[in-house]
Amino acid sequence: MKKLLSVLLISVMALSLLAGCGGKEGGDKEAKGKVYYLNFKPEADQAWQALAKTYTKETGVEVKVHTAASGEYESTLSSEMGKSGAPTLFQCGNAQALETWKDYLYDLSDSEVYAERSTDDYILKGENGEVYAIGYCYESFGLITNKALLKKAGYEVSDIKDFASLKKVVEDITARKDELGFAAFSSAGLDGSSSWRFSGHLANMPLFYEFRDDKVTSQPATVTGKYLDNYKNLWDLYINNATCAPSELSTKTGDESEAEFGRGEAVFFQNGSWEYANLTGEDKGFKMNPADLTMIPLYCGVEGEEEAGLCSGTENCWAVNKKASEEDIKATLDFLKWVVTSEEGTTMMAKEFGAVPFKKAAKAENVFCEAANQYTAAGKYNVSWAFNHTPNVDNWRAGVVSALLQYSNGGSWDNVKTAYVDGWATQYKAQ
Repeated sequence: MKKLLSVLLISVMALSLLAGCGGKEGGDKEAKGKVYYLNFKPEADQAWQALAKTYTKETGVEVKVHTAASGEYESTLSSEMGKSGAPTLFQCGNAQALETWKDYLYDLSDSEVYAERSTDDYILKGENGEVYAIGYCYESFGLITNKALLKKAGYEVSDIKDFASLKKVVEDITARKDELGFAAFSSAGLDGSSSWRFSGHLANMPLFYEFRDDKVTSQPATVTGKYLDNYKNLWDLYINNATCAPSELSTKTGDESEAEFGRGEAVFFQNGSWEYANLTGEDKGFKMNPADLTMIPLYCGVEGEEEAGLCSGTENCWAVNKKASEEDIKATLDFLKWVVTSEEGTTMMAKEFGAVPFKKAAKAENVFCEAANQYTAAGKYNVSWAFNHTPNVDNWRAGVVSALLQYSNGGSWDNVKTAYVDGWATQYKAQ
């Protein structure tokens, strides 16, 4: 009897253990990590919400997307990080953000989403090479080009590979301006609505090459102006081969320059990928054919620039919260890989963000973004946004614009050098 009871007891215990193990196993199988994405871009909210639903439907993994109001991302992030169930995926777009959120940054070096990148140009790293944030889209600027007019002048985009070839094409167009019926460049207006293109974006060229030489990665107290002659190369080309005389630049606006290009009065227009909708839409009084448009680099005469791509940059970078649970971190990394590799994810990214730095990026509708992708795919080096390091940016640019106006009206280029170099040191101290 005792033996029988012992056998029964052992059997019951065994069944209990099996039931317990089975229950635990089933629980693990059902317990999936969750994703909570604090989205930075309000204009992409609906797209992210729809994509999250698609992913949840396919995988069963919950993906919550919360979008911060415009201009309130940092305050929203600070608030959300202080709660239980904090974001597992968030925005960390520059060196200051890395410092602010350093205790929350998961090293993405071994992640599959990092392995899917097509370039390292939009990666934010720690002091020891940790991959803390991955840029998921970027904007680009350069010379927006009307391929149809260029062809009418007898050239193809492939004929322009550096500053020397650009100068040759531009000056030939100017020589035949009356015959052709258009100019090389739209007006390089120095009115406040336009001047940022030259005190910011064009000025990026000498800054980029100087910082590249000196391995500058944070805001320097001084600059040398080593490449200011290259800046002058392009500025001279702009003002002497345009739709207007240099003396008219002080009152020429950004809208005028855009319209001149949009109406087919010029082959080239320095601006960025954000111009696509303006140029191809119907609310500006003109509508350009996207097939006639592309963007080429700002060639300025620097050695090796035939290997340059567009001027591209971003503050749209993903970071993963290392304080989240292991299950949530894994779920977040799996979600990111799906976003950059799946048909659903890559289609949404191309539509919403255009230029996307991943191997399986879908073709962007925005031809300027597609041009940026093509340069990257061809292995061209990116000209990063060095102007992000400008001290007291508005005051520094104002000094440069004033000097450019003086020069364009017959003044000395030395005034531009002074505004650029001495102005930087002055604004750094004032800052």
